[in-house]
Amino acid sequence: MLKCLRQTLTYIAILTVVFSMTGCTFIFQKGRRVDVEKISKLKSELTDLERAKQDLENRLKNEINDKEVKVEMLEKGLVITFVGEVLFDSGKAELREDSIDKLSKVARVLSTTVKDLDVGIEGHTDNVPIKHSGWKSNWELSSARALSVLHFLVDERKIKPTRLSAVAYGEFYPIAKNNTKEGRQKNRRVEIVILPEDLQKER
Repeated sequence: MLKCLRQTLTYIAILTVVFSMTGCTFIFQKGRRVDVEKISKLKSELTDLERAKQDLENRLKNEINDKEVKVEMLEKGLVITFVGEVLFDSGKAELREDSIDKLSKVARVLSTTVKDLDVGIEGHTDNVPIKHSGWKSNWELSSARALSVLHFLVDERKIKPTRLSAVAYGEFYPIAKNNTKEGRQKNRRVEIVILPEDLQKER
């Protein structure tokens, strides 16, 4: 009996040395499986938006290189920003024909990688007053543009309407100064925001 015990202790000692030399560590502790499962679930939730970001960057590579689209992770979620002129003609709210393919790339990610997450669509303008386009103000223009994108996603790409919302910010949330042509161009934009898990609305 004593001999068997000594042999067992010797094997354990040898295994300990081997694993320490290879950088492996074994922790013999009860009740840790639940923690591992929790960590795995949190990692899965965390990487949904990260996977979507990579997917979008691959699909929109040319548009990103041409500075037509920007994809970035912000506090409010994963934001896909389209320069206004990419989607619409000046003063218009009807989607340009050549914008359909770009929005379709986003729609494919919305219906696959993040198919369970809600999406907000934000319309923004510069501060130049409306003169000749027939809109009452930039509020109406930004609202109509956000809704055009929303209706495209719902009607043409069959994204569930319960996942979507649209909001108009007009000229009041600029990301650049409006006193230069380049700044005004950056401010004329539509942002598609994929919301993180903690900002999902009740259904």
